[in-house]
Amino acid sequence: MHAEGAPPGNPSLARHRNLFNGDTCTYFYNPEMWQPEGGPFSAKAIHRYVAMLADKGIDTFIINANASKAWYPSRTLPTILDGYRRGDREFFRGHAICALGPGPMAPADVEKFQDNMVRFFNLYLDLVEAGVDWLAETSRACRQRGVSPWVSIRMNDMHGHRNFEGSFFNHPLLKRREMRLSHSDYPFIATELTNRQGLNYARREVRDMLMAQIREVVEDYDFEGLELDWWRQPLCCEPTASPATVAMMSDWFREIRAMTRRRAAATGRPFPLGMRIPGNLGTLRSIGIDVVALCREGTLDFINPSGYWCTTWDMPHDDLRRQLGGNTAVYGVIEDGANALPTRSAAHGFTREMRFVSSSREMASANAAGKLALGASGIEWFNFFCTDQARIPGLVSDYSILRDIDRIELLRGRETHYTLSYRGATQSEPPFEAAAPVPVVLGKNWRQSFRIPMCAEPADRGLALVVQVVLKRGESFVGMPVSVNGSWPEAQNRESERLLFPCGSLTHHTPEHIGRDFEFPAGLVRDGWNEIVVENGGAEPLTIVCVEIAIKRSAS
Repeated sequence: MHAEGAPPGNPSLARHRNLFNGDTCTYFYNPEMWQPEGGPFSAKAIHRYVAMLADKGIDTFIINANASKAWYPSRTLPTILDGYRRGDREFFRGHAICALGPGPMAPADVEKFQDNMVRFFNLYLDLVEAGVDWLAETSRACRQRGVSPWVSIRMNDMHGHRNFEGSFFNHPLLKRREMRLSHSDYPFIATELTNRQGLNYARREVRDMLMAQIREVVEDYDFEGLELDWWRQPLCCEPTASPATVAMMSDWFREIRAMTRRRAAATGRPFPLGMRIPGNLGTLRSIGIDVVALCREGTLDFINPSGYWCTTWDMPHDDLRRQLGGNTAVYGVIEDGANALPTRSAAHGFTREMRFVSSSREMASANAAGKLALGASGIEWFNFFCTDQARIPGLVSDYSILRDIDRIELLRGRETHYTLSYRGATQSEPPFEAAAPVPVVLGKNWRQSFRIPMCAEPADRGLALVVQVVLKRGESFVGMPVSVNGSWPEAQNRESERLLFPCGSLTHHTPEHIGRDFEFPAGLVRDGWNEIVVENGGAEPLTIVCVEIAIKRSAS
């Protein structure tokens, strides 16, 4: 464990503790927020956005430059706007099946989708016609506000996988079947198979295309850090990659490292190189990406291990650091999705499968605290802005929670809301996504252990630890002793339909579920891994849907 507040890993990353990852549409999802006065979209929106991040304590802005194509006005690569003319609704028709889902689509939904896309892409055209390169403007705005500008490259984006030939999203190489993977699925895989047919990095054409993409943003733009995003998607070479294939890919990554070192020498500033990845390093090696070797030899400065859409609550940052060595920074990534436990808004009368972390200070603080307690080098936010994008009543991104999220000493004593990773539809990338511990069924007298990282709490803040076991409603409940870190089992509990803390306007469990709240002294919580054991004291099976944990002000 590192000293509190001191970042482990590469010293060049010491000032990079609170990282914000924005995708190619960050400024464009909610133009009313960044240019409320209306009119043609302008560089003012970009500067306002970056200024807001700086005011909220973000020290590093990682802007994503591409999906399958470049989304900025590239001079050398196919771009997302190629062939589009203002108001051309038909340009988007081929992508409707990718955005609206497989199967028959209502004509009215397709028409609405096309209208929305026209409005959205006209914002990009506004900037192009005004001579504004939004990617370059991002780094310019960062420099003005003292924020470090980094760039992120998606390595195998598959947003257009349901229509390879017809979606405007897709790079020309992705439309060629011989350039795509053929064996990245496996028997009984629980996902859409076309989503696994990404570009095959064993092909020289694919590697050359991505290298050109990377070279342009590194050499022609004013960035000072590079993230290779292998969560969009975790597809590289055919599994199981041979030693020769792994060696080929490692050499390719070393070429990128040499490029960033040349850039660092030219600018006189460090240029860290890292990856956003799943936490299953062995599975990554099976598709050609040997993260352990690349970190131990110094090719990679950092990794950002994460889930695909849901944030992780049990990412083993301590174990990852042991595998990768002391020179690699291992950041904790907070994704916007909390987990797939359905909840409802009593005030607005709707149900959501997903809670949004950016709507909950308690959840964001807990998620960061658990990661930092395991030795994470800092925090990277991902998809934070998606809450606003959805435009759901009572659910908004609270940017004030960004401040000081990397400082565990300031998280101690806060009210926090932990939860377990949940087995649901959002775990869409097997086998890369970590297996979730819930739901689980307990038979008579069965005991189940759950582990989750948390931070220890001060003894003088009047705090209590509340463990809420969420059960399937209607099952026969007799008793359910719960213990924390070896404490004597506690059977006394109270039934509750309410979440431990609201998440925006989401306040209650759905009618299918019911919570049982158990209270303990907050002093039981320790830094790092904590164990909660639940026992079924009845004769009939009980379904534990989820386990939620809160540090709350004590009522006593």
